[in-house]
Amino acid sequence: GADGIWGLQRGFKKAGANSIIMSLWKVDDEACYRLFDKFYQYLLIEKKDVRQSFISAQKDLRNDPKFESVNHWASFILID
Repeated sequence: GADGIWGLQRGFKKAGANSIIMSLWKVDDEACYRLFDKFYQYLLIEKKDVRQSFISAQKDLRNDPKFESVNHWASFILID
């Protein structure tokens, strides 16, 4: 349930994580791969900050006809 998700993120924060990207429900493997591929491209190659990299990657996924369904992109959240 929701307590598990928030407890998990609290654990990562206590362990020193600055930012956490997590999914609120089960996501298609290819959609997840595409999101993180784009995220790291924006973060490491284009040198955007974490939030902007996440927003841009999520927007790219949403604009891909194969992954435009809310089920593919809306489950991902960034906690920082």
